[in-house]
Parts: sequence; structure tokens; C-alpha cells
Amino acid sequence: MLGAVVLAAGLVPAGAGAAAPAPGLRQVMFVGNNWEGTADVIASSGDFARIGRVNVVPDRDRRLAEIYLNPVKLGFFLGIRLGPGEGHDQLIDDMYTTPDGSALVVSRPSFADVVSIDLATGGVRWRFPVSGFRADHMAVSPDGTRVAVSASTSNTVHVLDIVTGREVGSFGTGDKPHENVFSADGRYLWNMSIGEVFTDLDDPFWDFTKGDRKITVVDTATFRDARVIDMRQRLDAFGRADLSDAVRPVSFTPDGSKMYFQVSFFNGFLEYDVAADRVTRVKELPKNPATSDDRTTYVNDSRHHGMSMSPNGDKLCVAGTMDEYVTVVDRATLAEGPLVPAAKPYWATVSGDGRACVISESAADRVTAVDFATGRKLVSVPVGDHPQRVRVGHVPTGWTGPANR
Repeated sequence: MLGAVVLAAGLVPAGAGAAAPAPGLRQVMFVGNNWEGTADVIASSGDFARIGRVNVVPDRDRRLAEIYLNPVKLGFFLGIRLGPGEGHDQLIDDMYTTPDGSALVVSRPSFADVVSIDLATGGVRWRFPVSGFRADHMAVSPDGTRVAVSASTSNTVHVLDIVTGREVGSFGTGDKPHENVFSADGRYLWNMSIGEVFTDLDDPFWDFTKGDRKITVVDTATFRDARVIDMRQRLDAFGRADLSDAVRPVSFTPDGSKMYFQVSFFNGFLEYDVAADRVTRVKELPKNPATSDDRTTYVNDSRHHGMSMSPNGDKLCVAGTMDEYVTVVDRATLAEGPLVPAAKPYWATVSGDGRACVISESAADRVTAVDFATGRKLVSVPVGDHPQRVRVGHVPTGWTGPANR
């Protein structure tokens, strides 16, 4: 068990409250267009104008040839297309830039790998096939040297050297590892496993079929468990046995004392006291009257999917995926602000200057910035097909895209 002092320290997601870029680099935001296999690069604040685009599947033909020659790989590839891909291949899930801004490291679910794309040439620098048959969410260490990736079907998280692609460690998780978060000091890595979200056994009676869902916290020096959190026990103790224990996106307070998290099927989020190891508050957000109560219609069990916190910790930005809005919530009172209409918003990231929340509208092929101070929409920018993850990164000053575009 981690001590209370350690638990209360350094648990801010790496990248929150972005630092000034190094000389010769420009801070930007990358938007992963999952069904298209591209990443749009936009300004990280202001007008959020598009700067360039990166093809993250330059080796697509080679990967497809390998898959179609292997019946087992082909089965999983088609399963991803028909399941979480909603009839499409999932070509980019998550992405981070290297510290020098020369490459973009990308997890590609349908190809079950992580690749490094050279931002000057557009070519593949290195490729790491994950264990199993699907790659998912990633996280980058605070110093930018390591990247962690969830291997969904093998219940494993791989940690890679971001420059070379060499594996420096790995650890086991619950079923279907999903979100990863490094502590701000880099000492711990949190992983949230969500269980089986691709089946239609979504009625509460069938919850036992969803698998082993838990939070695994490991020491990044040894990759051994420092703590395992069964959120089912904490939710039951809080009096919410009705809620799923599949922890989706999370946000930590700047001091690391509180974690806010979304769960499958729920239109809202919960507050978890890290040192006390207990759920302390719940916030149910408004339901959209047009949203079906049929849980099988929620994309991968996600009613709400996407959270970010303002740098000073006073506001939460919440993507109400199936209810089709985004709202800014006051963290002290849990009162929500205006419901800003959005088309299947799927992620929420803090802008480079910390003033706005940037969401991906996956059903409208755009990203939208919402002001943390007022909760009002600032601007929308068109991007590629089915944007999901949005991350702050860096490119060389003057960069407008790879040479091969």
C-alpha cells in the first residue's frame, strides 16, 4: 500500500499545464483522425488554426499484407472494424511528440502497434508490435523520454523508449487496459482497465461478463504493483452499487489529492480521495432527452467519455459523448455551466495556454474550444474523419507538414 504522503503527491497527468517550448520548437496540438489514419496539427491556442497534417499509416499496404496472410490476425483486425471501429479500421488512437519535436509516436489499434513517424519526411522511424492484437491509449512520462501503451487483448502495458522504440518495461493489468497516467514526478504509472466494452451484454444483470476491472498503479523503476484499486468496492461503500466500475478517462487535481473519473454507461463523474482511498462525491450531469436509454447504443459503453481540468484545478471540462454536449463544471460546487452542443464529443484536452478546453467532435469531424472561465464556445476547426484523441505537442518552428505530403 502506498503511504498517504506518496499518494497525495505528484499525481498530476504529465502534460497538464504545458511548459514553454524549447528554442526552435513551436507548441501545437495534434488531433488523431481515427478512421482516416491522419493527425491534424493545429495551433495550441488562439484561433486553433490548422498548420499541417501527418499520414500515420505510410506503411499501410505492408501492414495489410501481413494481416491478410495471417488468419488469426485477420480475425482480430475484422473484429476491431466491426466492433469498436463501428465499421471502420481504427488507424490512430493516441499520439505524442518526441522531446525534440522531430517525430510523432502513434498507437494504431487495427495494426496492433506503436510507430514513430518522422515529422520531416513522413517515414516510419521505428515500429513496436504490442503483445496481442490491439493497441490503445498511451501516456508520456513527464520528462518526455518514455511512452506507455495499453495492449488491449493481452492485458499488458508496454513502456517504451520514445526515441528508439525499445521496451524498457511492462506490467500486467486487469481486462482490457485503457487509460494510462504518469504521476507528475514520473515515479508512478496508473492504468485503468475497463473490461469487455465491445459486447451487447450491457444490461446490469450481465455485468459479471465484463471481466476483471481495476486500477493498477506501478512503480516506474521496477514496474511492480505499488497499489491495486478495486473501484467496485469503493463504489459499493459509497452507496452506488448501481454504477459500473469500468473507469474511463480521469483527471487529477494539481496537488494529486483528488481523482475525478468517468465510468461506463453513466452521464456524469465521481470524485475519489487518493490518500483516503474512497469515493467522496458524485455528479450526475443532465440527460439529453434525445439520447436513448438503450445501453447497447452507447459507443463502446461510453455515455460520457473525456475529461480535462483547468491548470489551477478549479474547473472540470466534461465531454458528454452520447448526450452530445460539453460542459465546464465548477470543482468546488460541482455545478455545471452552459451545455455547449457537440456532435459525439470523445475527448477533452487543455489548450496550450491553459485557458480553454479543446474537445474532439467525432461525429462532425471538427475540434471545438470552450472557455474555462465562461463555459462558452470559442471556436470550431474542421479536421479529418472521426477525430478522437487530442494532445499537446511540439514541432520545429516553421513546420507545415512532412515532405511526402
